[in-house]
Amino acid sequence: MNSTRFQLLVHRTTTPKHQTTLSHLNHNLASTAVSSISETYPSFPYRKAEDPAKTLPNLLASAANILYLDQVYAHVVRTRVLEVYPVPFHWNNIIRSYTRFNAPIKALYIYIVMSRAGLLPDCYTLPIVLKATCQCFAINFGRQLHSIAIMIGLELNQFCESGFINLYTKAGEFENARKVFDENPDRKLGSWNAIIGGLAQSGRAKEAIDLFLELKKCGFLPDDVTMVSVTSSCGSLGDLELALQLHKCVFQAKSSEKSDILMWNSVIDMYGKCGRMDLAYAVFSRMEETNVSSWTSMIVGYATHGHVEKALDCFLCMREVGVKPNNVTFVGVLSACVHGGKVEQGKFYFDMMKNVYGIRPNLQHYGCMVDLLGRAGLLEEARKMVEEMPMKANVVIWGCLMGACEKFGNVEIGEWVAKHLQVMEPWSDGVYVVLSNIYASNGLWKDVERVRGIMKQRKLAKTPGYSLAASSD
Repeated sequence: MNSTRFQLLVHRTTTPKHQTTLSHLNHNLASTAVSSISETYPSFPYRKAEDPAKTLPNLLASAANILYLDQVYAHVVRTRVLEVYPVPFHWNNIIRSYTRFNAPIKALYIYIVMSRAGLLPDCYTLPIVLKATCQCFAINFGRQLHSIAIMIGLELNQFCESGFINLYTKAGEFENARKVFDENPDRKLGSWNAIIGGLAQSGRAKEAIDLFLELKKCGFLPDDVTMVSVTSSCGSLGDLELALQLHKCVFQAKSSEKSDILMWNSVIDMYGKCGRMDLAYAVFSRMEETNVSSWTSMIVGYATHGHVEKALDCFLCMREVGVKPNNVTFVGVLSACVHGGKVEQGKFYFDMMKNVYGIRPNLQHYGCMVDLLGRAGLLEEARKMVEEMPMKANVVIWGCLMGACEKFGNVEIGEWVAKHLQVMEPWSDGVYVVLSNIYASNGLWKDVERVRGIMKQRKLAKTPGYSLAASSD
């Protein structure tokens, strides 16, 4: 094969951690005792009269957890089924089963064992292994797979091609992803979806839209996968005119064979980000089927644009129809409370999230609560929440609290926050400017001069029109 036909922009890297993990996995997967398997599953894995080649796929498909899957594989190794039937089909099923349980390291290990057994991957093996590679971000391993695909002539297979595009976009190697895409003159819709989706998920919305327009010019009809990526990109751009045009494309991409709920949820989110909650509601109200994402998109949209009561009413309706909220739902609910200054309701929903739904608060939830308390002037409560958080506060949370200190002129907590911000962002002049303003509002002019002196000493000149990022009014 012509060595210049495909050249990747590969950089030399050190051995990644995942390869070390693979090397230590050894035969742990086959360490389960057969006696314990038989005790747990009396008929495991198949009767003597049955053909193992026919029974194995059913066993793998029926595996309800990773422990049972490990037991199936252990018996496969001990009974040498894969040696008796040396075809990729059974290896593929085992690898696919591990990726289904989000166990990519084990999946890659099975592939390595398959390779050492002298079997080459087929057009079904590589997409599955590439999925596992993306799950554990084993980019160097993926590059090796690409070399193998070129060697055995599978690099242009539509499923392999999509897998490699997905791999490189997840790694941020967009030039390599585009090389894979451009290399095939007879590319299929799956490859278009992979490159557009990769760009959309990486925040390159304009490029994703441009490729979508190119797809249309080439005569392809987009499907629901295409439209989810494109509407997401449109929402990121906030382009209402484009959104209205894409809505028409969504109607064209509707499928009677499968649910369109994901696509319509993306349209709701798109209109919400474009500031048209009336259009988002029009789509939502006409949906035959809704799920937690549908409701969450509405709640977050209303909260983002300051429609506090509508957001909270939507959350109430969601609970009444029996849809269980998730962590993103509560980000929207708490954001609505922040915009509306509803301190008690915010506390109530924060407790509900933990105690009723068993959702562990993350940085976004704590950020909303700190912002809510800070805006209300409850700075001691906000400080207590920051101190009791199970994780370290980020710059956004400290910035919210600093903004609240400036608003209410709280010197003590302002100095406390400033110390943390100075450690996290020593190059930023924003914290000094805000601290100086706090001192000035309290008539502490000597401290104002001291802070300005520090700024001069550190050569921090205030950027015109710039201050510390804070969300308090």
